[in-house]
Amino acid sequence: MKDKLTCYIIEDEYLAQEILEEYIRKVAFLELKGTFVNPLEAAAQMADDKPDLLFLDINMPDLDGLSFIPMLNPKPLIILTTAYDQYALKAYDLEVKDYLLKPFTFERFYKGVLRLYQEQGTRPGPEKKQGKTETKPEQEYIFLKVGHRIQKVATHDILFVEGMKDYLRIHTTTEKIMTLLNFAKLEELLPAQDFARVHRSFLVAIDKIDHIEKNRIQIADQLIPISDTYVEGFYKLLKGLQ
Repeated sequence: MKDKLTCYIIEDEYLAQEILEEYIRKVAFLELKGTFVNPLEAAAQMADDKPDLLFLDINMPDLDGLSFIPMLNPKPLIILTTAYDQYALKAYDLEVKDYLLKPFTFERFYKGVLRLYQEQGTRPGPEKKQGKTETKPEQEYIFLKVGHRIQKVATHDILFVEGMKDYLRIHTTTEKIMTLLNFAKLEELLPAQDFARVHRSFLVAIDKIDHIEKNRIQIADQLIPISDTYVEGFYKLLKGLQ
């Protein structure tokens, strides 16, 4: 494992620069090599320094962060720092390692950088995915209380689940099932790698997703929103399944 990750900050807001610099100083395994107000200013020096990690804002004058990422060669680990959640899907496409929504706490910052630091010492990464696949439970069905009966529901038939106050409405390929249950209990029953919570009122079957656009999921004829609370974890889950 590397002793330190060298890092750059590219951020045009002075206060945001200060916060990142302060957070980096608190972390023993991070070493700040430079702070810049725009990508053009950083580009030349990055070619020489080749930092391990880049904290990159999105909305900046002259050149935005998302347009800058494809220009990087070699490309460092990238953590986006932004006040806007609508870029999460684009960030996923660009293989960004983390997505920090401003204002973020030191705790959230530390969790992100610690994970990256640990990953650098445990490469090659695919071993994690292989281990996850090996331990995948073969959960083919669950039993739910529906009215006065206990109903067997095949997990592969579930499209998505919708919260309805004290009830959950489970949309399957053939029917809609109402059960007196909360999301926490249902998530304990379902295979975690096959389902994802994307909103306070929605949980989706990952293999039933047709497409995702503007933080909305299309499953069959239903558009399901991805809320700010779940957007980061959801895209990380998708990335981990690749």
